[in-house]
Parts: sequence; C-alpha cells; structure tokens
Amino acid sequence: MRAPTPWLLLVLALAVSGSACGPTVDLKKGLQIELVSSGWFDAGIVNGQNKLVPSVSFRLKNVSDQRLAVLQVNALFHRVSEPDEWGSGLVTAAGSEGLAPGATTPVLTIRSQLGYTGPDSRAEMLKNSQFVDAKVNLFAKYGSTQWTPVSEFPITRQLITK
Repeated sequence: MRAPTPWLLLVLALAVSGSACGPTVDLKKGLQIELVSSGWFDAGIVNGQNKLVPSVSFRLKNVSDQRLAVLQVNALFHRVSEPDEWGSGLVTAAGSEGLAPGATTPVLTIRSQLGYTGPDSRAEMLKNSQFVDAKVNLFAKYGSTQWTPVSEFPITRQLITK
C-alpha cells in the first residue's frame, strides 16, 4: 500500500478543520419543538388482530444563529410504567443543506414499530383496563455532534388514522 500524497493529506486536514468551524449549538436551546399531535396510530391488522402503535408529529424551528446540517431526530417510546425502551424511530429533519437560522421543518412523524395488538376494536383497545399509556423522549443531533435529549411528551390516548 502506498503512503498518502501530501496533496491528499492537505485536503483531508482542510475537510476536518472545516467541519469543526463555527460555534457548537446547544440543541436544547437552539431548537424549538412545536408538538403538533401525539396518539395511537392504526397500524392495520397483524396476524388477524388490530394493531396500535404510539406516534408523535412535530415541527422543529432553528432558533439558533447557526445552520444545522444533517439534523436528525430519534424518538424513544416508553410505557409510563416501565423505564426500558419500548420502541423507537429516526427521521432526518434536514439533510446536507441544513436547517437555516429561523427556518422551520415540515411536520415530521415518528411511529414506534411496537405497540398493542388485540381482537377488540381500536377504540375499545384504548379503553381497555390493561392499556398502559406511553411517552416519547426526543433526541436530536446535527452533523457529527452527540445525541442531545431535547424534549419529552406524553402519548395522548387518541386514535390516529393518517
């Protein structure tokens, strides 16, 4: 294997130093989350039974003074009675073009892959005495930054069909 040329090393050094330019944005302060809705999405019929999964829809507004490139949001769903993750979902809120200062994303929806299944109607499932409510923790990151917890919301006990 050949040693890298000085030209290649210079390009790599510039790329690494360029990605570190600019102040880091604290996403807890730099992102405003507008909760549009939460509820239980009708995921159809699975193995002959109705399935409901927790869902959250929201918009993000960049209230910082920096462009947030490759902005991602990870949602971790939990039953309120259990500390362990029940399901998760990931969306890219803004690609390489980033989310400009003052800009707002379109509505983003994240649904858990796990939920409740049962023979009852979907409305009856929500009223079942064994039904356990859920919450969602939202984490965000941009570029190569670490995941930052940005908010937590309860999942409303309402049926969502779209």
